Amino acid sequence: MAPKRPEAESPSPTNGSVRKRTAAPPPPPPRRYRSLSEIMCTAKPAPPVTGEYYSDVRCEQCRSGECDEEMLLCDRCDRGYHLFCLRPIVVRVPTGPWLCPSCAGERPFQRFPLMQKKIIDFFRIQRRSIPIAEEKCGLSQDTRKRRRRSLVMHKKRRRILPFTPTENLARRLEQMGSLATALTALKMEFSNELTYMPGMASRSANQAILEKGGMQVLPKEDKETLELCRAMCKKGECPPLIVVYDSLEGFTVQADGQIKDMTFITEYTGDVDYLLNREHDDCDSMMTLLSATNPSNSLVICPDKRGNIARFINGINNHNQESRKKQNLKCVRYNVDGECRVLLVACRDIASGERLYYDYNGYEQEYPTQHFV
Repeated sequence: MAPKRPEAESPSPTNGSVRKRTAAPPPPPPRRYRSLSEIMCTAKPAPPVTGEYYSDVRCEQCRSGECDEEMLLCDRCDRGYHLFCLRPIVVRVPTGPWLCPSCAGERPFQRFPLMQKKIIDFFRIQRRSIPIAEEKCGLSQDTRKRRRRSLVMHKKRRRILPFTPTENLARRLEQMGSLATALTALKMEFSNELTYMPGMASRSANQAILEKGGMQVLPKEDKETLELCRAMCKKGECPPLIVVYDSLEGFTVQADGQIKDMTFITEYTGDVDYLLNREHDDCDSMMTLLSATNPSNSLVICPDKRGNIARFINGINNHNQESRKKQNLKCVRYNVDGECRVLLVACRDIASGERLYYDYNGYEQEYPTQHFV
């Protein structure tokens, strides 16, 4: 057997004391958290917030504390801004949370790429099946026939005229690109028709017969003009309009060519919903579609998710005589095959470069326009 090796002696402390192994400390007792009810019982009540709390709030833009009823307070930084000092102007006090421009951190919008394929896909433009020259010839012949047939009617009543698209295809592409830019900036889809979404009003609810006091019927000749303009839009032949951005008004529309009086501009489109469902909605572009005798049947057009160029045409200031002079469009509701439709039509000759305006309060004096330019 191999001899046992002597165990190594542990070094002894120099001071002669014996070293002992210490035990690990016991774990701390679990921490007990107070319940919310216990905290509320012992918490002191917060002082009530009165009008004096905001008495020293001033607008960050104009540095004035007046017109406090039109002052918006940011829900993050608590700084104040007048409705009319914001750019673009805010029409009414939002019902939900609101962030000031600094806290919102809004990024500048990106321009839609001016590529023909992307424009065609965005607007779902139909491919041409016949040459452009033959198509224009056919349209002009049909127009002449209708004009000869309705010559007597023209003397009695002013007819709606079809718009004349821009002949320069490159310029037309810029026009559609400007609209695509505005729609994309607002996260909207293009729709040139009224849309009926699940959970909102159905198409069967859109009955012109329910209109309080009755609704004027669109004459046959004007209905033909409407269908002609709709067919042109589906083929990418849009009215000579371009969407521009203004620091005061936001996105707005201006004529990109001469437009004659009584020319059809566009139809107001978007999601159709009951007015009762939108009484507290923040959408600033709702349009009355049906004002029914029974308020529960009244309908509105809501272009917050889907719409066309009508969404960006601004309104006049009803409280300012100079602003009223700028009106060059009229908004008219018609009975078209038993359904309500809203059309925007030129009410005078419009020069190229002139911005388009109409009266938001043509039917009800409820829209706040006192801060419009």
